Amino acid sequence: MNPLWSMSTSSNRKRPDNEDKSVTGEQKSSPPRTSSGKKQLPSIPKNAVPVTKPISPTQSAQSTNGTHASYGPFYLEYSLLAEFTLVVRQKLPGVYVQPSYRSALMWFGVIFIRHGLYQDGVFKFTIYIPDNYPDGESPRLVFDTPVFHPLVDPVSGELDVKRAFTKWRRNHNHIWQVLMYARRVFYKIDTSNPLNPEAAVLYEEDIQLFKSKVVDSVKLCNSHLFDPPKMEDPYAISFSPWNPTVHEEAKEKMLSHKRKSDDQSSKVMHITGLSWVKPGSTQPFSKDEKTIQT
Repeated sequence: MNPLWSMSTSSNRKRPDNEDKSVTGEQKSSPPRTSSGKKQLPSIPKNAVPVTKPISPTQSAQSTNGTHASYGPFYLEYSLLAEFTLVVRQKLPGVYVQPSYRSALMWFGVIFIRHGLYQDGVFKFTIYIPDNYPDGESPRLVFDTPVFHPLVDPVSGELDVKRAFTKWRRNHNHIWQVLMYARRVFYKIDTSNPLNPEAAVLYEEDIQLFKSKVVDSVKLCNSHLFDPPKMEDPYAISFSPWNPTVHEEAKEKMLSHKRKSDDQSSKVMHITGLSWVKPGSTQPFSKDEKTIQT
């Protein structure tokens, strides 16, 4: 028999009179019946634990991002989801990011530089978002391999983000702006208050030597492109050498999709023009739109 059931049934059975008398100094478990015949609630057991009163919302602590403490984690998750949606909508050329599987406060990314001094550079990076986002400091952007650049720390590889975002403002600054700034620094070089003084001096005084060091830096970063991610995360961005048995099928699917969309757009062409008057008529919009099959 279930012990819980046996306890509940045994507690409800009526005790004999001699059993009640044997217990001294204790009251009976149920109050005496009244003459009115109405049922009464049993008395509170001695070992009962009182139910604690819920704390009033006005007395609870406020979280660092200005929201109710109990809503803090949900508000942070919503804010990061909204930020990633904005990044996708911006469609920044040559910039790709992916939030970490283990923590939404860490994003993996890569920048492809297609022209300029850093042409053919592929720079992997990680974004670290403060836990009190969107308040507090601006997100940090650290390159996996330090890039030879006036605004990149030569040891840690961290980009000087605070230069562009001295004070992070809620609902005004967004992570996609940090990504756009990280891309722009490779096309427009700024040497004021550099994190890498050597790169800044060479850019100002010996541009040829600066270009030579940039080429070496690009080659160094590209040589580590196929290295495994520094963090064990299934969403970390990783590259692998071209393997026809693995990548050829994916390449063909992408190209076929592009060809199909191009063919569909060229099959039907709508003739439109400034004049919508049928020849021989003076009535506006009397000319019907024609469709020519090509």
